[in-house]
Amino acid sequence: MLALTRTSRVSVDFVQISELAAAAGTTPRALRFYEQAGLLMAARDDRGYREYDAADLAVVRQIRSLADIGFTLEETRPFVDCLRAGNECGDVCAGSIETYRRKLEALDAAIADLQHSRQSIAAALDAVSARHTITED
Repeated sequence: MLALTRTSRVSVDFVQISELAAAAGTTPRALRFYEQAGLLMAARDDRGYREYDAADLAVVRQIRSLADIGFTLEETRPFVDCLRAGNECGDVCAGSIETYRRKLEALDAAIADLQHSRQSIAAALDAVSARHTITED
């Protein structure tokens, strides 16, 4: 059962996969994928249906928010582990902070590579412009 509180937070008793997907803004297929990756662990009811709770909703929201800013599914693992350890946020643990640092380093390297490529292309354009009159095709 899903319920909205005054602070617009969703509270979850136990819900099935389609309800969790709707609450998290994703699909049941994505939730099954997270489960296969070991990031989401569903309980099963007596009929064998997956059941999820508020902690699972927090995990899925953490995964989705990190994916939205470029993290791979595997890179979300330290954040999920941090939540599973009982922390209110997934980014307060050492592993999460280290993952942020590694991601920033990778982004800085990618930006430097792109800047180098841009400078090379700009130099090539300048050189051809200096040698030839550019015509419309």
